[in-house]
Amino acid sequence: MNEIHGAPMIAALVYAAIGLIVFAVAFLIVDRLTPYHLWREIIDEKNVALAVVVGAVAIGISIIVASAIR
Repeated sequence: MNEIHGAPMIAALVYAAIGLIVFAVAFLIVDRLTPYHLWREIIDEKNVALAVVVGAVAIGISIIVASAIR
């Protein structure tokens, strides 16, 4: 009986791991497609506008990944 109750938890963990991996790969692709290094621009150059854009891209990728998993 305990195995039946543990299955949804394991499935949720697997889906969460898959979602994180897909998000990381998508974010690396976005980082490679830009003509400059995103983190250097955001951290060293303190480019707030780029940080807002990268945040919006991260939210967009997250919504797409969540929709694909559901």
